[in-house]
Amino acid sequence: MKFDTLKSVGHSIADSLSSGICLLIGYYDVDIFGEASESSEGYMEVDFLTGNITGSPASASLLRAVGMFRDIVPEQCKKQDADYSSLARLVVRFGTDAVYGPHFTVTVEDVNGRKSTEKYVGRPGKKLQRGHSLVQ
Repeated sequence: MKFDTLKSVGHSIADSLSSGICLLIGYYDVDIFGEASESSEGYMEVDFLTGNITGSPASASLLRAVGMFRDIVPEQCKKQDADYSSLARLVVRFGTDAVYGPHFTVTVEDVNGRKSTEKYVGRPGKKLQRGHSLVQ
């Protein structure tokens, strides 16, 4: 199983939540960037394997959506031909700022210790080009 496939799963899930439409779970009532920007923390970090959110306080609607995403991670792995049992970490940090607007950083790690952290900007999330920095 290729590690890049796990990275693709992470991006798919993060992009779905970041869109606010959340087609992967059929839930349409979230604005993670709006919620993140409404508090002094200015970000939300979502652990998609546990369903935990840290950073800015989360609404009941967002907590519900994240729980639904947690439950579909195995299914999404299967759809993308990834081995769910090799996934050790899937954490995404969502935030907004004046330069990049809405952005998110996807961290994926497998059980062998391979780790990737990739930054995306906008809706849908496009990979931040090398040479650009994203202050978090």
